[in-house]
Amino acid sequence: MSPSELLRSRIVDVLDFPTPGVVFKDISPLLADHDAFSAAVDAVVAHHVDHGVDKVVGIEARGFILAAPAAYRLGAGFVPVRKPGKLPGPTHETAYALEYGQNVLQVHRDAFSPGDRVLVVDDVLATGGTAAAAARLVQAAGAEVVGFSVLLELGFLSGSAALAAEHPGIPVHALLAY
Repeated sequence: MSPSELLRSRIVDVLDFPTPGVVFKDISPLLADHDAFSAAVDAVVAHHVDHGVDKVVGIEARGFILAAPAAYRLGAGFVPVRKPGKLPGPTHETAYALEYGQNVLQVHRDAFSPGDRVLVVDDVLATGGTAAAAARLVQAAGAEVVGFSVLLELGFLSGSAALAAEHPGIPVHALLAY
């Protein structure tokens, strides 16, 4: 079984979650399987190992799960981007639209040094709003986003196109596309 087939086989569709009409891609079985989880982290790292990444951003909450081990393997720092009220220090903040609502993301103001090269990691790329918001936070701190990496992309929601429109020239890497 190829790494892609292994990853795909460990993702479960959950109907009508979190709202009616949504088909949620549950990655919990993938995370619980050592081989699949390792393959996912290895694929993120392999794609970005030559990009000179200084920091890896993980987007709350499931993005943390992939970003932290990827940062470790890339020899980079890990920076959590969180929802409001979760970070104790001064923060940069930005609002964004989800495919089924609105939210706000924050990052510590001192999380990046000017010129840091940053990889943004999340579990799912849907409309692109969350990843775009994370990139705005990185840029507000004077750092450079060198790529987006996601476990899976829901292509029918055009997240890559939205990211390209807001952040042209920054590559998007999805391990799986649906």
